[in-house]
Amino acid sequence: MKTTKLIILLVFIELITLQFINAEVKLPEIVSSNMVLQRNTTVVLWGWADANENIEIESSWLNEVKKISADNKGTWSVEIVTTNSKEAQTIKITSITSHILLENILFGEVWLCSGQSNMEQPIKGFNGQPTFGATEAITLANNQNLRLFAVRRAGSKTPQYKLKKYTGWQQATPNNISDFSAVAYFFGQQLQTVLNVPVGLIHTSHGGSNVQAWMSKEVMSTYQNVNLDEVNITKNTHKTPTALFNAMINPLIPYTIKGALWYQGEANRNDPENYTKLFPAMVKDWRARWGIGNFPFYYVQIAPYSYGSEKTVNTAFIREAQLQCLDLIPNSGIAITMDVGSAYSIHPPKKKEVADRLLYNALNQTYGYKKVDFASPVYDSFEIEKDHIKLIFKNAKMGLYALDALEGFEIAGADKVFHPAKAKIINRKNILTVSSGDVPNPVAVRYAWKNWIVGTLFNTSLLPAASFRTDDWDDATQANKNRKNDLD
Repeated sequence: MKTTKLIILLVFIELITLQFINAEVKLPEIVSSNMVLQRNTTVVLWGWADANENIEIESSWLNEVKKISADNKGTWSVEIVTTNSKEAQTIKITSITSHILLENILFGEVWLCSGQSNMEQPIKGFNGQPTFGATEAITLANNQNLRLFAVRRAGSKTPQYKLKKYTGWQQATPNNISDFSAVAYFFGQQLQTVLNVPVGLIHTSHGGSNVQAWMSKEVMSTYQNVNLDEVNITKNTHKTPTALFNAMINPLIPYTIKGALWYQGEANRNDPENYTKLFPAMVKDWRARWGIGNFPFYYVQIAPYSYGSEKTVNTAFIREAQLQCLDLIPNSGIAITMDVGSAYSIHPPKKKEVADRLLYNALNQTYGYKKVDFASPVYDSFEIEKDHIKLIFKNAKMGLYALDALEGFEIAGADKVFHPAKAKIINRKNILTVSSGDVPNPVAVRYAWKNWIVGTLFNTSLLPAASFRTDDWDDATQANKNRKNDLD
């Protein structure tokens, strides 16, 4: 009996000793060599160790050594002030059991890029769906001041602190950018050139995902019951509430970022009304969790596309909801894409144009390049003048412009029947008139109010106007049709 107790005691002591010996300091995957830390600010480094373990952190740009201790659960974090230096830096993290050296660290601008498949679409494109400009981008990709980090698809029922699948920080080269997000890459490559500072891009997207999947349980539960106990997380992960937030966003917090880019919306096209609630709530929650204030959040309005039968869905409504979110999300911006869609591909190949418009938002609103126009013309108000309607637009100080003939306008009278209409820009200003001989007493106008259309209205910076309507009818019809159509 005594022998048995002694053996148990010895085994217990050995396990404790082994645990102590193997209790190395651990870092989250995103904190590593080759990373970009947000410049000239306070950033957070964090990780895990033994409970109450003493840790020293020495950085090449600071004279002081940070001395901290893990808490009683083994979690530790430390704040470090970065600079504007363009020199490569190092960080040494040591404890009684560990010696970690992080090398080739740069200070620069860090952007988080997320959404569904149009953000996920890589430089090389998808099968049968190219990305325009891919070959040139790959050829010219060698840039040690542009760093990429990619989170791979994963889901979880509960918030995770470690990434399941990822590609760690890499310098952009012709050998590694082809699989990286095209929108994110084009944005970051141009931002790096304009600012002449390092840029770090964190890409975390999942094709087909709805906004609910990117929301935390705490926030999502205010809109619907979230109970994943009996859910098979391997099926429809991208549409399981909170699943992507748990596995693909939470492990990145609180890595300090400058701002976020978002390209998503197709998966929520059937419920635009709720999108105006869920999307702003998601952004607010992310900002609260990062704890760095209302960081810039720039997003893309989905492009026109033939979504099958317009009898069942009209994506003009989700585009309208996305535009409305601009007023609901502080420090935000939108990239309008009415002119770069593809009738037969939900993944339009003109990803650089999308990235350009996100870049213009960032340059003007975040980096102070006030001469860079970023805002597409937006319908503001209308006046009925006898047989026509006058429309007035914001964001068109130099006037409106049409590359070719203005198309996509419709006008209706009190009967709520819309007829094709003619539109005319007045005196090269921010005013349009719309009329139709079939509607002598017009009361409402719609523009590009359908799934697939090529936008024809721009401002003089060649930024396209979003689709819009002056009415709020839910029972409108189109001339010469006996059923409700895609106007509803």
